[in-house]
Amino acid sequence: MKVGILGAGAMAVALGRIWRRQGHEVMLAFSREATKLQRAADEIDATTGGAADATAFADVLVLATGWSGAVPALQAAGSLRGKVLWSIVTPMKSDFSALEIGTTTSGSEQIASVAREARVVACWPPFAEMIASGSTRFDGRQQSLLMCGDEPQAKQAIAPLIEPLDGDVIDAGPLRAARFIEPTMMLLIHLAYGQHKGPVGMQLLRRQELSK
Repeated sequence: MKVGILGAGAMAVALGRIWRRQGHEVMLAFSREATKLQRAADEIDATTGGAADATAFADVLVLATGWSGAVPALQAAGSLRGKVLWSIVTPMKSDFSALEIGTTTSGSEQIASVAREARVVACWPPFAEMIASGSTRFDGRQQSLLMCGDEPQAKQAIAPLIEPLDGDVIDAGPLRAARFIEPTMMLLIHLAYGQHKGPVGMQLLRRQELSK
């Protein structure tokens, strides 16, 4: 699969590396620093290009910027007609202190409103540090990865990219479910960085009622 990643931060590098190891082709694009973009690409054996180049290249386009860079990245990406756009963005303030928006709408829905012609799915991977460590499990236990989107085909399209992250993928339904998922992700970020608990994750527990 050809994967275009908009962003060149720790998450873009961690994901790009694992996908390159799986044999996928990866192009990195959109960074405010050209040297950072090239350095990240060299580190994971990926190519680089402009945001529109990554869009044209990709079977799946991954939005891996911070919240402030999401709209500029999409505006630079050119036509997204028919493209599968996977957003991993949480709409948090630049100081990690809180969400910019939440509960009555979501960052994912606002991203979809900008990328109107794209087939948008949102799914939040484990922390970059965990991906880079070689294992995303906690004492052998998988963490739950929450996903939402309005198009089943888009969810299916990103399945080969989620699989190597070794998580229990929870399909939370339509994209508006991001209104509840994004605050959950903000809580994990608060615990990990605000409360200095290190990489954390969550696990959804489901009880099967006993048959009579």
